[in-house]
Amino acid sequence: MRSTDTAVRAANRLTARWASGVKGGTVFSAAGVWPLLALLADGAAGAAREELEEALGLPADQAGAAAREFLAVMAGIDGLSSALGLWTARYVELCEEWAAGLPVGAHGVLTGDAAADGRALDAWAAARTGGAIERVRAELVPDTSLVVASALVLGADWEVPFEGHFGSWLGRHDRAGLVRQVPDLDGVAVARTGAGAVTRVVVRGVTGIDVHLLLGTERMGPGEVLGAGTGLLSGALVGVPGSRLPEGEAGPGLQVFKRRTHTPEPPSLSLFTVEFTLRAEHDLLASRDLFGLTTAARATPGATPFPGVSRTPLVLDCARQTMTATFSAEGFRAAAVATFAALYQGRSPEEPPYETTRAMACFDRPFGFLTVHRESALVLAAGWVTDPAPFPEDGA
Repeated sequence: MRSTDTAVRAANRLTARWASGVKGGTVFSAAGVWPLLALLADGAAGAAREELEEALGLPADQAGAAAREFLAVMAGIDGLSSALGLWTARYVELCEEWAAGLPVGAHGVLTGDAAADGRALDAWAAARTGGAIERVRAELVPDTSLVVASALVLGADWEVPFEGHFGSWLGRHDRAGLVRQVPDLDGVAVARTGAGAVTRVVVRGVTGIDVHLLLGTERMGPGEVLGAGTGLLSGALVGVPGSRLPEGEAGPGLQVFKRRTHTPEPPSLSLFTVEFTLRAEHDLLASRDLFGLTTAARATPGATPFPGVSRTPLVLDCARQTMTATFSAEGFRAAAVATFAALYQGRSPEEPPYETTRAMACFDRPFGFLTVHRESALVLAAGWVTDPAPFPEDGA
């Protein structure tokens, strides 16, 4: 098996484990978190390394290469754009081998002003997601010494668009419904699990990004249904395709029947569903065992859980993901930003031998300007700014 396949399977397993804890409406992306965990594992030691290995599903000595290959795979997916960013305080010296594996231009500097650094991170997220995610709520503090973040944006237009209609939802007909018919009976399949049956319908996108819609029995939970979906992908479960299903109630929400027609017609699949938009904020440290972050987030003065990242003693203080997704008649759109922030711990960094003065100005509300000819001190133009231009989508 190729190393890229190994990484993809490992990330999918993280999806299944994350799904097992889902209780209500939400959206998340393990693909946006997995490479960050892999980069941390590559530079971790001791218990932190072992925990991250378990969460990743592969040895830590393979994690760095796997993360880079995984990011390369995502970069080659049509309809998906991704980015990786790293910011460190000036006194944090990164290990050369670890830093060499980062994308060119990914490394920035933390100023120590938590509010300003937070705004800079928000601006990075907004630029990389086309404005879909404007704030990442990274909870930076003055002692934040390292931040690593990933962003991804994906879009898929359907091969066969839907038509809108009044949608049915829990017995009510007041939702934005979607309906379409395709001549592909095998676009649906039914899988049997220990918890019950699951119906899967694949909605194909023109760029090769598809959306799998999954419906389980009424007594099945989100984790069980989503787990069936990942099981079908991995081959752990085998679904019965629509062309081989029996007539009648063939699966949850699925009827198979024969009908008479006046002209020859191919078998077809009709899909009725609803439009939806989801937005979620995930605190990954609230489930630190799931992500292998227990030791990494445990403050122990003088301890260095990530010696391969930096000799500076760091402890993980924040790990979050913000995500939004929309399923509509035309296609699917989603954006996600994952952010890990680490604090300096232990004694203060060695005091530099020289002293200087620094100031910071933040122009984050209406301001004026003058354009001045230096030699004559002539003001060539003046103005007042209230509506700065938006960051261009291709500016990143």
